[in-house]
Order: sequence, then structure tokens, then C-alpha cells
Amino acid sequence: MNDGKTSLSRRRRWLLLALLGALVLLLVLAAYWPRALVVEVASVSRGDFERSIEEDGSLRPQQRYLITAPSAAQLQRPVLRVGDPVRRGDVVARLTPLAAPLLDARTRLMLQQRVGSADAARRAAAAQVQRLQAALAQASADAERAQRLAQGHFIAAAALEQARLAQQAAQQALAAAQAEQAMAEHALAEARAALRGDDTAAAAPPAPGWTLRSPVDGQVIKLHLQSAAVVAAAQPLLELADLRALEAVIEVLSQEVGQIQVGAPVRLSFGRTAADVPGRVLRIEPVAVTRVSALGIAEQRVNVIVGLDAAAPSTASLGDGFRVDARITVAAQPGVLLVPTAALQRGAAQWQVLLLEQGRARARVVQVQDRNAEQAWIAADLEPGQAVLLFPGDIQDGQRVRTRAPAR
Repeated sequence: MNDGKTSLSRRRRWLLLALLGALVLLLVLAAYWPRALVVEVASVSRGDFERSIEEDGSLRPQQRYLITAPSAAQLQRPVLRVGDPVRRGDVVARLTPLAAPLLDARTRLMLQQRVGSADAARRAAAAQVQRLQAALAQASADAERAQRLAQGHFIAAAALEQARLAQQAAQQALAAAQAEQAMAEHALAEARAALRGDDTAAAAPPAPGWTLRSPVDGQVIKLHLQSAAVVAAAQPLLELADLRALEAVIEVLSQEVGQIQVGAPVRLSFGRTAADVPGRVLRIEPVAVTRVSALGIAEQRVNVIVGLDAAAPSTASLGDGFRVDARITVAAQPGVLLVPTAALQRGAAQWQVLLLEQGRARARVVQVQDRNAEQAWIAADLEPGQAVLLFPGDIQDGQRVRTRAPAR
């Protein structure tokens, strides 16, 4: 009787141990059983593909007019201000001749001595003229006397010729002396004018000057001088431009500029509150300049000139030097098969995507025609609407996955 009870108790103990072992085994299997990874998915779609280069730049007028001083002069105080409109032919600046400089005591004394020297030279030249006039009169009388004697054959022909030559020499000497007298009188007048220039400058009426006019209908975009001042020849005074005709200068990396074609469409952005303005690439300058980026890296950049659509309403509030963000289209294709760029995974030799099929990831090789930062244009390897995994990382073909539950 006791043996039967002991055997029954032993069987129950073994059964309990077996149940505990099975439970532990199930727990271990559950812990190490591969779980489905939580993934994000997107759908394959059909649409328009576009690849572009995004850079910033600034606006400038297509034609800029610099008004300069034609000669050293006194600039009158400008009446125009930056932003004032001007019409072709309007007066934009007035210039008057420079006044005579004031003389200090030393300079005045030097000029007085110069006047005295010039007056002495004039008197010496006048005395020389009187002396030569007397010599000419004597030579003329000798020539007349020789002429009468030659007619009576009292002197030889050579003597008559010598008398005439002496008369001509006296005439030439008198002409030279008269020229020197005139030069001395001009020098005296110049010295006297220099001496009394500062005395008469204040009393003299204002001399006529130059009136500079606008060559174009536009606006004043820069004033180099805000007040009256003495200016030198060719000194800049102000700048004019027609702000209805603007262009954008976009600095593009020299490694990327080869993808841009003249005539390529461009979208120009001037901020969140302003509408985008369409434009076209007008020209690409064949010269690169060195620019240092915010990270301190020296870069070679090329200016791409973009013409704005003047008909756009938002261009009316733009001006010279305004910052602009440009999106230059370098490739476009309508109605193609698109997948997110984040869904691409590099396979052994080519690109592939992972499709979500019945709770598992299935690898599918795709042929990428082109791509940008957001989308990739692929050949007809997939169907629109198929779900592809985003950011696949190390997910393998056939691995169990599940989509993330929507937030409540």
C-alpha cells in the first residue's frame, strides 16, 4: 500500500519537473526567437523627376551707370537721395570751377617779386625794341642812299646789295624784339593775375560750370558723396540703374557648373513671404574665383548669370544686392517611376530595394536612371503602389518586418 503511494508521488514529481522544463524551454525559445523588425515604408509612385543644383547668390542691375566728374571742380550739394527716380535727361549733379586758392604771406611775397621781375623784363624788351627801331631807320636810310648812288654809278652793285641785306637784318631783329616784348607783357599780366587771384575770388560772380544729366530712366542706387566737396577728374559721384531689369549672380562650384546649360530653367526664392520668381540661365562666366566656405575650406566657384522674369509681380520690390536662393534645373523627365532615395540599398553589384510582402522583406534589383536628394528615377522594375522599406540598413532578404503602428 505504501509502495503504491510512493510510486504515485514520484510520478507526480517527475511530471511537475517535466512541465517546468518545458516551460523554461518555451521561455528560452521565445527569448531567442527572431522578432519582426519595425520599419517605415513608402509607396512606389509615378510622376515628374527633376534634379537641380541649389546655391545662393545676389541680385544686380543688368546695366549700371557710373556718373563721374569730367574735370577737377567743386561739386554742389546733391539734391537726390538713394532710391529717388530719375528720367533720361534729368540733372543729377552740378559742378562749378574751383576758386583761386588763398595766399599766405610767404607766397604773396614770392608773387610780388615775380611781378617785379616780369615788369623789369618788359621794360628791357621795350628798350630793345626802341633800339632796334632806330637801327632799322638807319639801315633804311643807308639803303635809300645806296640806291641813289648806284643809279649814278658812284658805287658798285655789291655795296647796294650789302645795304639792302643790312636793312632786312634790321627788320628781322626788330620783329624778334617785338615778340619778346609781347611775351614779357604776357608774363607780367600772368604774375599780376596770380597775385590778385585770392583778392578777387570772393567778389567775382560765380563762373559757369558743368551740368551732368541722367543717361537712363531709373533710380539712384548709390551716392558716393553726400555733400558739397571738391572732386578730382574722373572721381565717382553717383550710380544709376534701371531696377526693372535685374539679374541674379549665382556662385556654383566649378565641379558642378559643367552640368548647367545656358537656357536652363531656374527658380529663385527671396524668403518665406515672397513668391518664387522664374528665370533662365543667361550665361556662364568662364572664370573661377576662390571663396572660403564657412568651414574654412577654399573653394573654386563660377558665376552663373540668371535673368529674372520681369513680368513676375514679386520683382517690383527687389533691388541691387538682394540675397537670393536659386534652384537650377540640370535634368528633368516627366511621367517616370519614382521611389524615395532613402529606399535604395547597395547590393553586391547594383542597386536594390526591399519590398514589403506578407510581413517579410523581399529584395528586388532596380536600375537607377537618375536620382536627387529625395527621389530616384528607376526603370520599369516595380509597379506603382508597391510598398518599399525606407532606410533598410542591414535588413536582409526574407527577414520578418512589420510597419510602425500609427500614433494615437
